[in-house]
Amino acid sequence: MGGSILGHKCERYLWYMFRWTFQEHFSGRMRRLFRRGQLEERVIVADLRAIGIDIREVGNNQSKVDFGTHISGSVDGIIVGGVPGHTDEKFIAEFKTHNKRSFDSVARKGVKETKPMHYAQMQIYMKGKDIPKALYVAVCKDNDEMYTEIVEFDEEYADRLLRKGEFITLSDEAPPRLSKDPTWFMCKTCPAKHICHENQPTKQVNCRTCAHSSPQPDGTWDCTRFDAEEIPEDFQRKGCDSHVLHPDVVPWPRIESDTPTEAVYEIEGQFIRNGEGDANVFKSIELVSNLDACLNPDDFVKDLRFNFGGKITG
Repeated sequence: MGGSILGHKCERYLWYMFRWTFQEHFSGRMRRLFRRGQLEERVIVADLRAIGIDIREVGNNQSKVDFGTHISGSVDGIIVGGVPGHTDEKFIAEFKTHNKRSFDSVARKGVKETKPMHYAQMQIYMKGKDIPKALYVAVCKDNDEMYTEIVEFDEEYADRLLRKGEFITLSDEAPPRLSKDPTWFMCKTCPAKHICHENQPTKQVNCRTCAHSSPQPDGTWDCTRFDAEEIPEDFQRKGCDSHVLHPDVVPWPRIESDTPTEAVYEIEGQFIRNGEGDANVFKSIELVSNLDACLNPDDFVKDLRFNFGGKITG
């Protein structure tokens, strides 16, 4: 889980995101905005160096923080000296671009009040790098105005954030909803709302949405189905044919199964077996690709599955 999102208010959203239950899609405009933020970092670094600030580990050489508990991140830069009034002090550097309204709010009220996720990100990075100060640099995309703020390390707050992250990442159950109202402003725009509020299953089949896998305190993932430890991340993203949908990423009641390698879900009055697919068991990819075809297969689909080992893909 990235330090940049640990300050998010909704623990359930963070759990869904950590478990790769949804894939967020961005418009071309949003992608250009992200690119603008990345390109702006070079300009900010050049401006800081122009006034004598010694900033290092930037761009492709960013310093990493890794707490070994599934919580990590990348620092925009490390300042080793030259900040006016703090010439010999080290700082974490954090750069953000803003529109005019957001920029004015930050400049007026400060980053802690107006951008709590940015504030939390800096606290985590200060903790990870053992540097007690951060320099927050905000740039207005409308007029290139710049705002800087020195943020002091709050160890108690940083420790609370880490405990929060560890609880979420190691929990086998999704935390409670932030709101029961799907029209609440944070919920109605949430990329996980289809799972959280709209009674839809995840569409993602990977190790982290599988009931057989579990995160470990050392930052790795294990698989009980194959007694495997430290599943590589590239394999986690692909998963395997033994995938069983985790009960907290689907809306269906789970019924006790006769075998530990399968799950039985009650869906629209039918008891559906989920696991290593055969004529009587549906693979996870089948259930999330076309649930109706699994519940109401026609004779052609039945013939393909029973006699030819076919599977439903859409």
